[in-house]
Amino acid sequence: MSLSRTLALIGAPTDIGAGHRGAVMGPEALRVAGLGEALRERGLEVIDTGNLSGPANPWQPPVDGYRHLPQVVAWNQLVMDAVRTQLQAGRLSVLMGGDHCLGLGSITAVARHCRDTGRKLRVIWLDAHADFNTSDVTPSGNVHGMPVACLCGLGPKELTHLGGSSPAIVPAEIRQIGIRSVDQGEKRLVKEYGLDIYDMRYIDEIGMKRAMEEALEGIDADTHVHVSFDVDFLDPSIAPGVGTTVPGGPNYREAQLVMEMIADTGRLGSLDIVELNPAFDDHNRTGKLAVDLVESLFGKSTLMRD
Repeated sequence: MSLSRTLALIGAPTDIGAGHRGAVMGPEALRVAGLGEALRERGLEVIDTGNLSGPANPWQPPVDGYRHLPQVVAWNQLVMDAVRTQLQAGRLSVLMGGDHCLGLGSITAVARHCRDTGRKLRVIWLDAHADFNTSDVTPSGNVHGMPVACLCGLGPKELTHLGGSSPAIVPAEIRQIGIRSVDQGEKRLVKEYGLDIYDMRYIDEIGMKRAMEEALEGIDADTHVHVSFDVDFLDPSIAPGVGTTVPGGPNYREAQLVMEMIADTGRLGSLDIVELNPAFDDHNRTGKLAVDLVESLFGKSTLMRD
């Protein structure tokens, strides 16, 4: 099955699941950095569908272990419906966040689309954090630390059953790359659920190329690859514009290799770009880097390769 050459950009300007204000400006920062133009130069048709409009951030403390749960549900419902609409129309959806709680709505839609079309799903989760918290183990109540747990059926019913059934995905469908910050209670959960995590120590030991070969193993013509790219995946020395920086992430070349190897599969079907926070950035440096890396995800390389 050939993949779409038409992309739909979907802006989701909210920091509803985050611990810092500012990710609400992420979609505009990506537009200013030239995301649409860069992808058009790659020969893709790009439709910018504009921004979704959801509830404002009330900036309240957690209730029963979750911050802003009703608003998080509303935003994820909007994202899920928007992504599903674009996939059904045969377009490749590019969600411009917003914080990473939105990966829940996006991936729920992608998983449903894969079930409807009889395709296999592989989620490549690029992040400094495992995002496998629950209300019991979260230190903050911020839902951007919970989307993977919710996708795997662990969390409040409003989120685990966002698409009508639960779990939206099984742990075997996701590979997490670049992880280097996992909360204490979360460590037990990812072990119990058998998440396939390529943390920075493992990457340091075997190298990024080998780690990515393992993470991409088994992808074939029937696989829909979804990339959920949290910009804090990158080392803060090259990407300061995020709310939760964690030192020791992939450098520029390693990040390029990740994107190029995913592009080489030829199976990319949908993408999230999240947690870009211009309030912490330096002249949109991180936004420009994100665009540069996304270009590589869509096939930009130094040389023409077979």
